[in-house]
Amino acid sequence: MAKKALVTGVTGQDGAYLSQLLLEKGYSVHGLVRRSSHSEQFDHRLRWLGIQNDVEFVDGNLTDLSSLARIVRSIQPDEVYNLGAQSFVKSSWDQPVLTANVTAIGALNVLEALRLEAPQARFYQASSSEMFGLVQQPVQTEKTPFYPRSPYAVAKLYAHWTTVNYRESFGMFAVSGILFNHESPLRGLEFVTRKVTDGAARIKLGLNEQLRMGNMDARRDWGHAKDYVRAMWLMLQQEKADDFVIATGRTTSVRDMVRIAFGHVGLDPEDHIVIDPKFARPAEVEILLGNAAKAKEKLGWEATVPLEEMIVEMVEADLRRHRAGR
Repeated sequence: MAKKALVTGVTGQDGAYLSQLLLEKGYSVHGLVRRSSHSEQFDHRLRWLGIQNDVEFVDGNLTDLSSLARIVRSIQPDEVYNLGAQSFVKSSWDQPVLTANVTAIGALNVLEALRLEAPQARFYQASSSEMFGLVQQPVQTEKTPFYPRSPYAVAKLYAHWTTVNYRESFGMFAVSGILFNHESPLRGLEFVTRKVTDGAARIKLGLNEQLRMGNMDARRDWGHAKDYVRAMWLMLQQEKADDFVIATGRTTSVRDMVRIAFGHVGLDPEDHIVIDPKFARPAEVEILLGNAAKAKEKLGWEATVPLEEMIVEMVEADLRRHRAGR
């Protein structure tokens, strides 16, 4: 029989690419969705990949343990990937309680539902490089101390240590992937990479003249989401549960990322970028740079898509969207 996977956050960037990967591997994929009155476009990322009819959606909510227990009891999944979260860092200062309830307690609820209803299932928690925050080492590994700098990062850290605790307390196969920034054409417009590629496309097509930005000197370790969901799957195929940093080992400033995007369409960003203080964060994470040596050694994983190729792919996708009127 086909393996059964339950994916929270299935309609997000990572959920869509992960679902595609699992379907290609013959899994039966069940995706948790939170229904709302504006749900007609909830599966647009899955539609972009052409798999919206291959995922079985189940109604539930990360903040409702009873719904999660019911779903787990019914499906009896072999693997559970917890990708759901309030994942926009800037919004976490405006909605700290929501962020804690969804991102932190939500992970606890999934783990508790599994402990009660399917303790044999393998669990993946989407941890984040934002947990490193005010970095304590120039290159971050699994042993680098955490110093979260946003309500989002604090919530992710709670979920991360809860995963470790359930693994050690109850013997569950529970792992965390400490993923550094990963992007794609499916990334939301609220994230800086997609904001930039969409902005470049709009300006090139004459739809806008300016792009308003915040801190251009922040540096991130950016990879492609398709590479990173492969790492998620690999973690759940190991004999022993463990936590892994997933990163490219290269850091790039927002300014240089902007140059790549604008340069691809023949624009000089100096003519179009406006620095707007309203986009500044209360506490900035200035630089992130990951070392994924452990993942390479134990999982056989490494990033394959360079930043330049990814940004070009994203700009081209945004050009197609706007030319099609979407």
